[in-house]
Amino acid sequence: MLKWEYALLVRRRQPAATDLGFEVVFIWYGPDGSMIDVTPYGDTALAHLNRAGDQGWELVAMSEDPSLPGNNELHRYHLKRPKTAATQPRQRMRSSRTVRRTLSG
Repeated sequence: MLKWEYALLVRRRQPAATDLGFEVVFIWYGPDGSMIDVTPYGDTALAHLNRAGDQGWELVAMSEDPSLPGNNELHRYHLKRPKTAATQPRQRMRSSRTVRRTLSG
């Protein structure tokens, strides 16, 4: 059975911390629970989505949060890819000789 793992790319336009303008920030939420600022990897959503596509991710949905006030924007890009098969633990070799334990009481 095919299993999937999911990730989320969030694009946020917010007031800049250092000046009076705005900045666009991209945050990657990975399937392992990690949260990484990926802003340095590109300045557009397409750049980030193409990078994710190169890693096997597929865009399955996009949503926008219209409830944010003013010039703030929040876009969520929902992605999935097939989960890689985890390596199975090695089976223990069974000994051919039988060990019997006796209880002495």
